[in-house]
Amino acid sequence: MDDLDRKLIGCLLEDGRASYATIGDRIGLSAPAVKRRMDRLLADGVISGFTAVLDPDLVGWSTEAYVEVHCKGTISPDELRAAFSRVPEVHAAATVSGAADAILHIVAKDVRDLERALERVRVETDNIDHTETAIVLSRLIERYGPGQSEFTPPA
Repeated sequence: MDDLDRKLIGCLLEDGRASYATIGDRIGLSAPAVKRRMDRLLADGVISGFTAVLDPDLVGWSTEAYVEVHCKGTISPDELRAAFSRVPEVHAAATVSGAADAILHIVAKDVRDLERALERVRVETDNIDHTETAIVLSRLIERYGPGQSEFTPPA
């Protein structure tokens, strides 16, 4: 990946619907050259897909939480993925080191909706011992989202 690839990714992060010509104008390439680079980035797995980024508040999802999941015994990441995938309010999930086995990012309409989602998380597998929930009060930093004009990988 070179500087032009990084600039191309930065353009996509800022506007995922930008045309090849628009991106080319911004980074100094022709539209066909941008398409070839994007095709290569997709084939290499650098770009894994395209999606819409929603404003949770405007969609009516006003409650966010991070949930630590503590399991009984051993449970595979595949089993956790399958269980968490059945709860639509789970927007992200990862296994983690430390006391918890996994952490979830849940987005819900309100606290009652969050409570229902937490209950579903707990019952989707018999191996969950307990959860610890931290409700988000305000988002401070969001990287790689709208308005970021350049992709800069961590050092």
